[in-house]
Amino acid sequence: MNMLHLVTNRKLIPDGNILRVVEESVDAGIDAIILREKDLDYDTLYKMAKKIKIIADKKNVPLIVNGNLDVARDLKCHGFHIGFNCITNKLPIFDGIIGVSIHSVEEAIQAQNLGADYIIAGHIFVTDCKKGLKPRGIEFIKKLKQNIQIPIVSIGGINENNINTVYECGSSGVAIMSSIMKSDNIYDTIHNLK
Repeated sequence: MNMLHLVTNRKLIPDGNILRVVEESVDAGIDAIILREKDLDYDTLYKMAKKIKIIADKKNVPLIVNGNLDVARDLKCHGFHIGFNCITNKLPIFDGIIGVSIHSVEEAIQAQNLGADYIIAGHIFVTDCKKGLKPRGIEFIKKLKQNIQIPIVSIGGINENNINTVYECGSSGVAIMSSIMKSDNIYDTIHNLK
């Protein structure tokens, strides 16, 4: 499948213009957008997500909202994403795909059993986003692949030099935040990753 997901973080964008980054990413061929602006309240996130969805819909790029179920529901987004630590014993009811961020094989198995459509697993390599935390490495992807059937999306320090390794180990997709958010040439960044 080899899907390339953009994970947003407006605080990493040099000019702070998230709509520009999304538009350039969609034009460059990103496969999905995960809107991850968890500090925003409903109204602010709703307004941002609505504008992003218009851009994404033009090229049929799925928009997945991280952490705010009401925004995902009210805008009829393609997907909703939740951290494993936010789940009690069942996934929220949502009319679309649901993804779960996991940090262990046990969490991945549990997420699959609860009905998750995919998991995000990380962080795989050293990344500035997780300073001082030891990366889980590609062995983590291999272990996940042996234990679950749903797609694995890998995140954390993935770049054009190591992306193939991630796919070879069983990842169906990758999620990229920093290198796209900070890029001064988004087209080239995405093109090189693809």
